[in-house]
Parts: sequence; C-alpha cells; structure tokens
Amino acid sequence: MVAPWLMPLIFILGAFYLYPVMEVFRLAFTNATLLKVGDSYGLSTFIDTLGRPELLQILFVTFVFTGASVVGQQILGLAVALVVVRGEQRRLIGTTILRTTALVAWVVPGIAGGIIWKMLFNEAPFGGLNSLLRLFSMGPVQWLSDPHIAIWSAVLSNVWRGTAFSMVVMYAALKAINPVLYEASAIDGARSWQRFFYVTLPQLRAAILINMILITIQTLNTFDAIISLTGGGPGRATEVLSLYTFNVIFRNYDLSVGAVLSIIMLVISLGLAIIYARFLPKGEGR
Repeated sequence: MVAPWLMPLIFILGAFYLYPVMEVFRLAFTNATLLKVGDSYGLSTFIDTLGRPELLQILFVTFVFTGASVVGQQILGLAVALVVVRGEQRRLIGTTILRTTALVAWVVPGIAGGIIWKMLFNEAPFGGLNSLLRLFSMGPVQWLSDPHIAIWSAVLSNVWRGTAFSMVVMYAALKAINPVLYEASAIDGARSWQRFFYVTLPQLRAAILINMILITIQTLNTFDAIISLTGGGPGRATEVLSLYTFNVIFRNYDLSVGAVLSIIMLVISLGLAIIYARFLPKGEGR
C-alpha cells in the first residue's frame, strides 16, 4: 500500500510527467491537428511520417550536429577542467576567472546565445569573425549562407554553450582522483602524457560516459539556439530533428506527426543511453 504522504508527489508526477507522455503516444496513433475538429485512430500517421523524403536528411543533420557537439564539449570541457585543476594546484592567479568565464556561457539562454553568434557570424562588413579575418588579409567566409559551413557554425555555437557543463562534471571527477595514483606513477618514472593516458583517463571513464549521456540528450533536444542562429537554413542544412518537430507542431499545427517525431527522438535518446551505459564500469550503471 502506498504511504499517504507520497500521494501528493505521485499526483504531481502523474499529472505533469506521466499523462503528457501517455498523450503523446495516443496522439501518434491519430491524425489529430489543430486545423480541424475530430480525429481517427490508425497507423497512417506513423507510415506517412516515416516515409517523408526530408526525414533522412534531417536525421543525418541531427547525427552530425549531435555527434560533433558531444565530441567538442567533451574535449573542451576536459581541457578546461585540467587547466583549472592544475592552476589550483599551483595556485596560479586567474584560475577563478577562467572557471567563471567558462560558466558564463552556460547561463546564457539558447535564444540569446544564438543571437550573439549570429552577430559574430554575420557576413556583412561589421561581422565579428569576418572583420577579424580581414585584419589578416583573408577573404570573408559565408558562415551561415553556405550549406556546408552553416552546420559547423551551429556546432561551434552549441559547443561554446555546452562546454561549461562538461567542465563542471570533469572538474568534479578530477578532484575525486586519489593523488596517491599520481605519486606512484611519478615514482615509477611516468611522464605527464603517460600519467594522463594511464591514470587520469581510466579514472574518468565513468564520468565521461555519464556526461556523454547527459549532453547527448541535451543536444538532441536543442533547437532554440538554432532558431535564432540559422532558423534551420539555408534550406534544411541546419534543421535538426528537434527543430523539425517544433515547426511541425507550432507552425503546421500537426499534433499527430509531432507526436510521432517526439517518439522517434525518445527512441534515439534511449538507444544511445543504453549503448553508453553498457560501457560503464561494473556497478556504475546500476
């Protein structure tokens, strides 16, 4: 029997979490839309959505955007965390400033971050990056209008925003490593790069995988920064699955197709999380 004091929590979770999930699955088996009254049940929405010609391109863009963002955030987050930890060990001036500066991007809303990077990527004479290139006698780059470059511009803005979270996770994991391991490796004559590959990285394995799960799910759901940066263009060059779902629901008012796309995102997120979890050290994923 459920304890009475748990009933309010169960009610809140059911009303705000369980019911919306059930409603998404229900809508996926209908042809519901806000443009007409009445809907019927069936599998036609699933079949039509999965057969859309643009879906494969959107999934490919999502794969590139998510994969590059996750790798970039992991590498830069670990690099910043290593610099901060080493600076604290040597009591270098500016370590706190570096840590604070990295965290600033984390608190910037996605829409605001997209606007900031849009000004930097602006291809007009006053664009930040092109102005810098002009100082070195280099030609302007079509950061947002070239389909082959626009996706990497979106990745760069997303990495800038998400690196801080990875830095916090890696910083906590680095502080938890037993210093005795480094002392023993130094006595054995291990060099700095050897200590990094044979001591630091194995000790960070669980943190890296858990962080990868979190930032993968977060990146798959990112669309606010892309809306303000490129709007999904040029063409569909930067239209990820989350943005496509947003457009289907809030611009086309198609609830059933949006529900199917949401389920696809859920399946992708759960699949990647399960794959990552299989690489966790025994006991970490339980």
